[in-house]
Amino acid sequence: MTNPSRDGACEPIKMLRHLLGAERTAVVTGASSGIGLHTALGLARTGMRVVMAGRDRARTEAARRFVTERSGSDRVAVMLADFSNLAEVRRLADEILAADNRLDLLVNNAGLISPRYRFSVDGFELTFAVNHLAPFLLTNLLLDRLKASAPARIVTVASEAHRGHRLDITRLTRPHDWGTLRTYGRSKLCNILFTRELAARLEGFGVVATCLHPGGVATAIGQRGGLTELVWRLMKPFMASPEKGAETSLFLATTPDPTPFHRGYVIGKSLVRPDPAALDSNLARSLWNESARLVGL
Repeated sequence: MTNPSRDGACEPIKMLRHLLGAERTAVVTGASSGIGLHTALGLARTGMRVVMAGRDRARTEAARRFVTERSGSDRVAVMLADFSNLAEVRRLADEILAADNRLDLLVNNAGLISPRYRFSVDGFELTFAVNHLAPFLLTNLLLDRLKASAPARIVTVASEAHRGHRLDITRLTRPHDWGTLRTYGRSKLCNILFTRELAARLEGFGVVATCLHPGGVATAIGQRGGLTELVWRLMKPFMASPEKGAETSLFLATTPDPTPFHRGYVIGKSLVRPDPAALDSNLARSLWNESARLVGL
């Protein structure tokens, strides 16, 4: 039997390569493991040039070798940035823009769950900084290139963990009621609000912005110590694999017509109504304006 990853693509992958074009470029953040790794692998199999962004050089290089070997593609690159440091996010954006004349797809996948109240390099609560401010800044810095490459796509990994949470715009960076899951859920609510406001600002530019829930996936995101890690390890045997968790990101990245999903929240391959707080256009606009102020845009 022919191995499609080495001796030629199977028919569906051949069709995707023809559809997407070999010259197309994708950036996947948080690509050194888990959902991001398998998203990068799926995109490399379509023939896209894939930039895998990670924090640790050794882990991200190992991930690149995995993707290259499994996909048969030599069009896979590594770029490094610590998303808890906005200066590094800016440097990453500069490197992406210098490396390619076009950018067809940005997958905002990087994220964390912090087991304790910590702060980023810039003095912001860590979960909010990494899960929202970093992708907000990176997306905005790459936005002109995405527009120039249209049709293009921005896919942001959110979560059902957003449900039931509310935002206080005045306390985003230093919440008075911090809790591991509460703060993570709020950051995922920010992801959805960001996507909706971004999509509104992109009308007429040929760039589709959408977000998704990947499912309960057995990644290392919950392995950060404390009670959170204990509960996470107990749940992992019942969770989906990272490969399965990447399916919705890959669907939104490669579906022939993504326009029905513009501004939407997707589970599987279907649009799903998020929590009412995620549909508040005024809140989305306020979050955008405050985020822009915090990151210096």
